[in-house]
Amino acid sequence: MARHPVAKAAEIPVGGMKACKAGGESVLVFHLDDGFYATQSTCTHVFAPLNRGKLIDGHKLQCPFHRAQFDVRTGEVVRWAHFPPGIQVLNVVRSEKALATYPVSEEDGELFVEIS
Repeated sequence: MARHPVAKAAEIPVGGMKACKAGGESVLVFHLDDGFYATQSTCTHVFAPLNRGKLIDGHKLQCPFHRAQFDVRTGEVVRWAHFPPGIQVLNVVRSEKALATYPVSEEDGELFVEIS
């Protein structure tokens, strides 16, 4: 695993997120009440940009396109794409898939994401 600096911890307030590059990967770094987390930056449904999404209940990221929700701590699907009506037809070929997650560490106020 390679460790990549991505942001200053102070740049991301609790409840916030920041789009970053870690190596060649686009990631989102989240600052939750219990620490920092990182996920891939695109939805696993139709690859929508998740940095345009919103955090719900402190740890769930909702996709701005079809409202799929993911737990940013684990990447697991909380609710699969369900909007607009009829999108469920696409879900037959785009089955539920968790987000990739990456370890985040903090050292001297700098955040690092580990990418294999």
